[in-house]
Amino acid sequence: MTAPGRRSSTFTRLLRHGFTDASAAERLLDSVELMAVRDDPVLLEALGATADPDQALLGLVRLLEAQPDPTARRELLDTLIAAKPLRDRLLGVLGASAALADHLARHPRDWHALVTYEPRDLHPGVEEFERGLAEAADPVSLRVAYRRCLLSIAARDVCGTTNVAETAAELADLATATLRAALALARAAAPEDAALCRLAVIAMGKCGGHELNYVSDVDVIFVGEAMDGADEGKALRAATKLASHMMRVCSETTVEGSIWPVDANLRPEGRNGPLVRTLSSHLAYYQRWAKTWEFQALLKARPVAGDIELGEEYVTALEPLVWQAAERENFVADVQKMRRRVVENIPAAEVDRELKLGPGGLRDVEFAVQLLQLVHGRADASLRSGTTLDALQALAAGGYVGRRDAVQLDDAYRFLRSMEHRIQLYRLRRTHLVPEDDADLRRIGRSLGLRVDPVAELTREWRRHAAVVRRLHEKLFYRPLLDAVAQLAPGESRLSPEAARERLVALGYADPAAALRHLEALASGVTRKAAIQRTLLPVLLGWFADSADPDAGLLNFRKVSDALGKTPWYLRLLRDEGAAAENLARVLSAGRLAPDLLMRAPEAVALLGDGDGGGLEPRGRDHLEQEILAAVGRADGAVQAVTAARGVRRRELFRTAAADIVGSYGTETHPAEADQGALVDRVGAAVSDLTAATIAGTLRAVVRDGWGEELPTRFAVIGMGRFGGHELGYGSDADVVFVHEPREGVGEREAADAANKVVSEMRRLLQIPSADPPLLIDADLRPEGKSGPLVRTLKSYEAYYRRWSLVWESQALLRAEPVAGDDDLGRRFVELIDPLRYPERGLGDEAVREIRRLKARMEAERLPRGADPKLHTKLGPGGLSDVEWTVQLLQLRHGYEEPGLRTTRTRAALAAAHAAGLISAVDAEILDEAWVLATRVRNAVMLVRGRAGDTFPSDGREVAAVGRYLGYGDGMVGDMLDAYRRTARRARSVVEVLFYGG
Repeated sequence: MTAPGRRSSTFTRLLRHGFTDASAAERLLDSVELMAVRDDPVLLEALGATADPDQALLGLVRLLEAQPDPTARRELLDTLIAAKPLRDRLLGVLGASAALADHLARHPRDWHALVTYEPRDLHPGVEEFERGLAEAADPVSLRVAYRRCLLSIAARDVCGTTNVAETAAELADLATATLRAALALARAAAPEDAALCRLAVIAMGKCGGHELNYVSDVDVIFVGEAMDGADEGKALRAATKLASHMMRVCSETTVEGSIWPVDANLRPEGRNGPLVRTLSSHLAYYQRWAKTWEFQALLKARPVAGDIELGEEYVTALEPLVWQAAERENFVADVQKMRRRVVENIPAAEVDRELKLGPGGLRDVEFAVQLLQLVHGRADASLRSGTTLDALQALAAGGYVGRRDAVQLDDAYRFLRSMEHRIQLYRLRRTHLVPEDDADLRRIGRSLGLRVDPVAELTREWRRHAAVVRRLHEKLFYRPLLDAVAQLAPGESRLSPEAARERLVALGYADPAAALRHLEALASGVTRKAAIQRTLLPVLLGWFADSADPDAGLLNFRKVSDALGKTPWYLRLLRDEGAAAENLARVLSAGRLAPDLLMRAPEAVALLGDGDGGGLEPRGRDHLEQEILAAVGRADGAVQAVTAARGVRRRELFRTAAADIVGSYGTETHPAEADQGALVDRVGAAVSDLTAATIAGTLRAVVRDGWGEELPTRFAVIGMGRFGGHELGYGSDADVVFVHEPREGVGEREAADAANKVVSEMRRLLQIPSADPPLLIDADLRPEGKSGPLVRTLKSYEAYYRRWSLVWESQALLRAEPVAGDDDLGRRFVELIDPLRYPERGLGDEAVREIRRLKARMEAERLPRGADPKLHTKLGPGGLSDVEWTVQLLQLRHGYEEPGLRTTRTRAALAAAHAAGLISAVDAEILDEAWVLATRVRNAVMLVRGRAGDTFPSDGREVAAVGRYLGYGDGMVGDMLDAYRRTARRARSVVEVLFYGG
């Protein structure tokens, strides 16, 4: 017994689980109905997970009380405790909806509707809902059956089985099934009327758009035609009776309440017009009398009940008129005026709580989306969706709305619709006002997953999303250029020929005559494309001029524009997102590599349009591998599979190159990246991850094509050199070694043959000439080099390294890292080589001398004849080789003692050497700066020339472009070269001491 003045442990647990009236909850748990399970932790946990635990518990007790007998009560309790799906669904609904709790108390057997949990129950459509309503013989039983179906929709919604868009679609499908059932009741009541006419029910508004609320008017339009041989006047009267009866079946209040009002006021002439018209009458009205808003409403028209064929004829006949509406005089102004009028009609006391119609509300998103659809959908059929979120996605994909803007609008719309759903679900009442009571706000917040401080979090999130909607609504809805686009007016040319030629000379174009021809090709004519180009080109010309080769930038822009000229999203993307246009200008004028990659698949220009550059963020290894393996899985044969993998690689190389260029050049809103090392690391990691994912996909394709799901031998690819070190550049080969291990029962010869065939086929497929750049696999770092077998077993590697391993091979293994194939085999290979690359006693004096001899011989023999050693980024003094060999010598000597040195990455190993006290901070910084600069130069040469190189280009424009990439302005090539020599010279001084012991 609890001592006086002290709270019981149950009371405390109830508060901890989110109950607000723990005393009342204790009493309910002590009731006869719940005695058997009151102490079951599963029940309390489930109640605490609901939107309103107090309400859920009360609803459960009421449901138990309503059971017809103890056996039924026991069945409910047993199922509730044993079956988590039912428990979550039932308690979730009881905690979110008092109205559905009332329904269950009136119809206590309806909880069985929540028991089934099969795939077909997760996303039901019209057909499933029609089955659920099939037994309804009158308006009362139809309401009961409707609520039963609604119960299952709400359960999936509150449990998160469906998202807000799927829930809205299910509600629209249930409304469709209900309209059909109601029409069937009307036909059954008046078979003589049904025999005279064809009647089609056209859903409008949210029902037509497949995005209905829990409680909403269902907007419809009726189309009627006479049956063959029937008098048209009599047929229309009969159709009107049927339509009126159908509306009453849904709208009238009975002992089970009503379903929802059916509203036919969107029909021609509204309430003053006939309820049912023939198709020809509808068409005549819209051709002659319809107002702008009526065409906007028709965006969502969808036949749902009655004569579907007639309904489809209606939609087909009116669709051309919908997409001509934007050509009407004052079209944009009319739509904007109507939106303002809606806001002005909201009572002042409610405007700040109006979720649907207020500023920053749902209607702002819908109006903006619909306006853009009507303007641009004439030429782009992909925009012709009646569903707001689908249309928004299409607008973003087409470039009519910025991708970042679209994501923010999508997030905000989903959040606001979720709030609207939860508000309506509670009492099943039609309202769009956010409640003021804290208990209501708490329930709504908890239902949306806001559990720490539901009221404050809900209010904050609501205001944040509303502010986003309001800002973007103003941006999209009142965009100044929109009206010009709607009218397809050519407008006044922003750039006359004379002004263009003068400006081209002033901007530094080497061939203004050729540039002017490009401008004329891009901007001449009265097409929409030309009008938008005339708006864009003046600012683009300035951005091109801010590069070493503006002529190339303009030429490349013309090529991309020609390739994408019939793609509606392209120019919208550039016009509406300043970042996209500037990013494209930088990419097209920075050299050959990125434009070449882009020309092979120009649609990749869309990657440039994600506002602040989010579309240029490199994708991680897991994401890339998942996409490539999925493409391989869909392909028919290895050639097609590897072609798909190489296509992904080309796109991602473009993404990486574009991000590198934009980060190096900077934009008007974002300065160039100050941390040069971060730029190098991003490129190295991105290209290395991409190469690994491509090899993994190619391996999967080759194995599947030749052997099915499993190769006769375990097989792993080990990255070496820059690949293993995550330091690949744009033009790097993939250095690898291959290891295999026969599966149980497979002979050595069979396994070796299979492994060699895999390697041969992988190399062949990755080098087949195509539009995608080849990926060269170099296995020369294997034991015995080119003279040794291409693939070895793990045991063969072990035997070789035990008997024959040379010090240079131990050094090469410092960069070894598994990149594809059998994970366990790759791990065991690493375990095998760790004692070689991190020897327990470090390196002996003779081994150190051997490494130094190898380095000196390499510098003498491999440096190209005629090259300036001081400017050779790889083999020159202070170049990559100097830094890397110095760091690797430290790893070989101290890696066993210092775990931080056990990394394949040069910069990470250098930092670890400093942390271990093996190198001073100053020397580490000097070496790091030199390595980063040399890597940046190599990347720049590849970006500028389109082919790899280890020294600065000799061509004036090309070397200037390298300078621009490295942050040097016009006329500063000499400064750049001096800075490189100075940096390399300082690094060489450190290398002389640390590597050569000078």
